[in-house]
Amino acid sequence: MTFTTASLCDAHSEESHFQIAEPMFKVYGAKTSFCGQITTVKVFEDNVLVRTVLEEKVSNRVLVIDGGGSHRCALLGDNLAQLAIDNGWEGIIVYGCIRDSAIIDQLPIGIRALHTHPLKSHKKNRGDRDLVLSFAGVNFKKDHYIYVDSDGIIVSETMLS
Repeated sequence: MTFTTASLCDAHSEESHFQIAEPMFKVYGAKTSFCGQITTVKVFEDNVLVRTVLEEKVSNRVLVIDGGGSHRCALLGDNLAQLAIDNGWEGIIVYGCIRDSAIIDQLPIGIRALHTHPLKSHKKNRGDRDLVLSFAGVNFKKDHYIYVDSDGIIVSETMLS
């Protein structure tokens, strides 16, 4: 699908099922725009569940990770980004940090995150999946639609065209 978030805003901003995320995320990955249906995980400084979800073969999905906004470790690195690509994920939003950003920037995936951090996460296998996540002024819900480009992030209950 070819889109720009600016055009989607022009066409749909008056609709109640439409949300725009606060501009707090940095751009990573070689794919500058992506969209799909949302899958959510909520973790804190532990990426075991992130790996488990990215191991699933999917089509037209974007993983949204609520990492609590932590700046103390990374929840995603180049190995998990490659795993996401191999399994069909369109992109990943991380309310937290990533690492291996120079490598990730060369990979054909779109990633948005708060920052980078060189330390890997803990491995305690704690977290939740498919919860409604609230950060950046948006409620991210499983199976809602997300549209991401260099101008921002839009979330909608329904597919936008």
